[in-house]
Amino acid sequence: MTSVISVENLSKKYIIGHQKQESYNNLREEITQGVSRFITKLTHPFAETKEDITHEEFWALKNVSFDIQQGERIGIIGGNGAGKSTLLKILSRITEPTSGKVSIKGRVASLLEVGTGFHPELSGRENVFLNGAILGMSKAEIKKLFDEIVAFAEVEKFLDTPVKRYSSGMYVRLAFSVAANLGSEILIVDEVLGVGDANFQKKCMGKIEDASNDGRTVLFVSHSMSMISELCQKGILLKQGGVLFQGEMSDTLMAYHQDNRGDESKNVNHPKAEYEGEYAILLSVELVGAGDAAGFTIHDELVIRMKYRIKKEAMAQFVPEFHVYRTDESCAFVTHAEGVVNARVLPGEYVAECKIPGRLLNDGGYYVGAALGAYFPDHWNDEFYDPNALTFNIVDPMDQRSRYGYLGPIPGAVRPRLVWNINRSKDN
Repeated sequence: MTSVISVENLSKKYIIGHQKQESYNNLREEITQGVSRFITKLTHPFAETKEDITHEEFWALKNVSFDIQQGERIGIIGGNGAGKSTLLKILSRITEPTSGKVSIKGRVASLLEVGTGFHPELSGRENVFLNGAILGMSKAEIKKLFDEIVAFAEVEKFLDTPVKRYSSGMYVRLAFSVAANLGSEILIVDEVLGVGDANFQKKCMGKIEDASNDGRTVLFVSHSMSMISELCQKGILLKQGGVLFQGEMSDTLMAYHQDNRGDESKNVNHPKAEYEGEYAILLSVELVGAGDAAGFTIHDELVIRMKYRIKKEAMAQFVPEFHVYRTDESCAFVTHAEGVVNARVLPGEYVAECKIPGRLLNDGGYYVGAALGAYFPDHWNDEFYDPNALTFNIVDPMDQRSRYGYLGPIPGAVRPRLVWNINRSKDN
């Protein structure tokens, strides 16, 4: 395959100014300083005003390198301030890098924020032709695609209205339609699809897939892990301006959740002070099974084990819960301990275990939230909830499916072995 985007040691530095924080003065001091500044201005009118400003270097990107092949759909993820938007602006030639090299083969259409590339005083019709001209297309080429652009954006009634009067949803619909339908080889899309409604988002996802199937390359940034998981084949995880991980999208999402835990261990979470309530504190959460966190199989029985400490005696019902999510943030299931009765709970350490049978979970990445609810006679509260207590991966060894010849993905968070009966109909 041909590499259409090549990034080598890309860095971007900003200089941030900080105003020195002033101490509070009383009225006499304020009057004295004001008079002094006024006299100085009269006696030295052209003197420069000195302000207590300090400057700091901030590296939005630092030594970022990767290659993207033609037709790939790449998801770029990371927390706030990771450098995602800065990277896309450099690739879109909006911002110049401080150092490093970027090689791009083909025309780039970018949709980085609402109204990117639109002139607010021009109508929707005029902006379509303007954007096409910027991409180097002739008027005849734009006319050929014009009806398709308008139909996809669903803004026929407002074509001759200045876009400054458009709602944010109309803006995005037209901007995306222009970017996706005009003849660019590379499509770069930031968070803006979140502005549109669900139906339009679905249309956009289908359009991006079609563009990729036609050989166009797509870079997509979103905080919606389900959207990015559905759309993208490979991923790049950024953290503090650097590449933390790159690879298959499922592996990238797993790396993202593991990094959010701030824990080097793959399947054990250690105590954190924020997971402590009035009566209980979370001590650890671990996963026990025949495999390891990098590759349990769909056949393995798993046990999620949570240890917690009751700090003081209470007349309450303490109920452990586990919330199991896919790494695309879709919920697989929620389970809690049942059959617990109200009792006087004594201080001490407790262990809660939940057994997940084999052949329940589908292959893919998962993370677990661990909680402890406290139910008192007159009220209830959550003693703690760690939303990302541990992560693990389920793999499909293909040992049974290979006999039937189908080795493609099977959708869904769960893949249970259910009871089936097949009988010849009595009508035969």
